[in-house]
Amino acid sequence: MLTDRLFTSLCLAALTFGIMGTATAKDSKNASKPQAASATATTPAKMPNTVSKVIDAVKDNLATNPESPEDPLRQMQSDAIKNQSAPWGYWGHVPGKYSTWTNHSNRFVPLYSFGMTLNSLREPGSMYADPERLNQRYGAVPKDTLNPQAHYHDQVDVYELQKLAARNGKKHIITIIFDGNDWQSTRNAAIYRNQADLYDSGRGQGLAFQDYRGTKTDFAFLVTAPRSGGAKYDVNTQTVLDIKKKVTGGFDPRRAGPMPWHETPQSQYPISRDREQPHSFTDSASSASSLLAGIKTYNGSINVNSDGSYATPIAHDLQKEGFRVGVVTSVPVSHATPGAAYANNVTRKDYQDISRDLIGLPSSSHRRNPLPGLDVLLGGGWGEGVGKDATQGDNFLPGNKYLHESDLERVQKSGKYLVAQRTPGRRGNDVLAEATQAAIEKDSRLLGYFGTRGGHLPFRTADGNYKPTFDVKGTERYTEADLAENPTLAEMATTALKVLSRPQSDTDPKDALAPFWLMVECGDVDWANHANNLDNSIGAVFSGEAAFQAVVDWVEANDAWDETVVLVTSDHGHFFHLAQPQAIADAAIQAQAIQKLVQP
Repeated sequence: MLTDRLFTSLCLAALTFGIMGTATAKDSKNASKPQAASATATTPAKMPNTVSKVIDAVKDNLATNPESPEDPLRQMQSDAIKNQSAPWGYWGHVPGKYSTWTNHSNRFVPLYSFGMTLNSLREPGSMYADPERLNQRYGAVPKDTLNPQAHYHDQVDVYELQKLAARNGKKHIITIIFDGNDWQSTRNAAIYRNQADLYDSGRGQGLAFQDYRGTKTDFAFLVTAPRSGGAKYDVNTQTVLDIKKKVTGGFDPRRAGPMPWHETPQSQYPISRDREQPHSFTDSASSASSLLAGIKTYNGSINVNSDGSYATPIAHDLQKEGFRVGVVTSVPVSHATPGAAYANNVTRKDYQDISRDLIGLPSSSHRRNPLPGLDVLLGGGWGEGVGKDATQGDNFLPGNKYLHESDLERVQKSGKYLVAQRTPGRRGNDVLAEATQAAIEKDSRLLGYFGTRGGHLPFRTADGNYKPTFDVKGTERYTEADLAENPTLAEMATTALKVLSRPQSDTDPKDALAPFWLMVECGDVDWANHANNLDNSIGAVFSGEAAFQAVVDWVEANDAWDETVVLVTSDHGHFFHLAQPQAIADAAIQAQAIQKLVQP
C-alpha cells in the first residue's frame, strides 16, 4: 500500500499538472487575442474544477488499485461502454447514447503535403465547382453536389498529385493513409498530446504531421464520396453484373457542413440516413481506389470501374518507369487499402486472389498474365486460418484466408521474395532487421508477414501501452509474445524505405538512392473507430504519427527532401462527436501525473 506521505505527494503533483494544463490550454488557444489570453490565464474561476477532477481521479484510481492505477482515458472508455453514455462524447447522431453508429461517414478528411504545395489543386479550382469534371468522375452530376464556392477537393486529386510529383522529377513518392482518420479523430489525438484543447479549426497542432516544417508543406480537405454504394458482381468470372447502376454518391455541403468543425451533430446526412439526400458514404476499397488509381467507383471495388473495366493504380505506372514499389500496413496485407495499392478485383473480400496480385502470382483477375508484384510487402494476416469462405469464390483454399500458406511457400522457394514471418521466441523487429539486411545484400524483394489474432498488429492505446479495454467489438488482449514478436508500423516503414531505396546496380555508389513509391497504411484507426473505442483510436493515430516520423527521419538522414514528396491523408471518416474536449486533456494530465509518481 502507498503511504500517506506518498499519497499527499501524488495529489500535490496532480494539482501542479492540472494547473499547468489549464493555463497552457487557454493561453495557447487565445494566442491571437492578447487581452483575452491574459484575462483567461489569470482568472481562477475555472481552475478548481479542472484541478479537482485531476485530484479526484488520482484518489479514485489509487483507492481502487493502489499498486497499478488505471489509465484515465482507458477508464473513460470503459465507463462509457458500460453505461452506454458519456458526457464528453458519443458515436452516432444521438447525444444521449454513447454508441449508436459503428460504420463510416462522408465527413471531410485532411490532406497534408510535404515536399510540394497544393497549388496545383487550387489553380484550376475544385472539381465540385465544375459540372464537366464532376460528370467525368461520377458519370453524372450528383444532386446538390455542384457548389460554385467549393474550396475543398477530392481523393482522386491525391492520385493526380502523385502523378504530378513523378512528372516533376521526384524520385521518392510516399503516401501515408490513416484509415478511418477524419479531422475529428486527428483533433482527439492532438488534444491528448497537447494536454489541452489548442485548436478548433484548421490544420491543427501537436502531432508530427501537423507541426513539421522541415520542408515546404500544405494542407487541404478532401471529399470521400464513392460513385455508388455497391454493385453486383461474379467473383469467379471477375465481372460486374449491374453495369448501369445508378450513381448514389455525391457531397452536399449544406447538409454536411462547409467545414468539419461546422457540422450539425444530430444530422444523419454524413451516415447516409437523410431521407431527402441519402448520398452513399464510402468504404475503404472505393476510397483507396480513388486515392491510388484516380477513379470513382462502387463500394467494395479494388480498382475496378463500375463498367467492369480495370483501373491502373499509380504503382503500376511507376513500376514500368523503373520505380520500385512497396506497401506497408498494420492490418492484413490483402485488406482493402493495401489491395487497392496494386491489385484488381471486383470485391475486396477476395483476399487470397488480391494477395496473389500483390506478390505476382496468377489470380482470378490476372490468370494468364500475372502482375509483376510489389518489391516490398509488409503487414499483418499471419496465423489466420479458416476452413471455408464463400465470398472468395471457387478457387478459395482452406487455410490462411489473407495470404495462403501455399502461395507464401511458392514465392519463397522460387526465390521471388525473401520472406520474414512472425517467429516464436524472436523479437519481430530483429526478424525484420535480419531480413532487411539479407534483402539488401542479395538484391531481393521482401515479404514480411506478422500479426496477432485478427490479423493486425497489436493495438496501441493512448498512453503508449497495449492494454485496450472493452468496446462494442469485444476486448483485445495480448500476450507478451504478441507484443515482442511483432514489429511496429514505424519499424516496418523504416525497413521498406531501406530495401526500396537500395542502389539499383552494383555499379551505383553505396549512397545512391533508387527511385521508389511507397504506401504506408495505419489501419488501426479504422478498427478502433468501428469499435467505438476512443482510447484505441488515439493510440492508433500515435502509431501512424510514429510511422510518419520514421519517414521524415529517413528523408532527413539522406538529405532527400529535394527528391521526395510525402502525402498524409485518410480514406474516410467515422462519426464521433466530442462534447467536452477538456475531458481528453484532463485524462492526459492525469495519466502523466500518475506515470511520474508511481515510478520507483
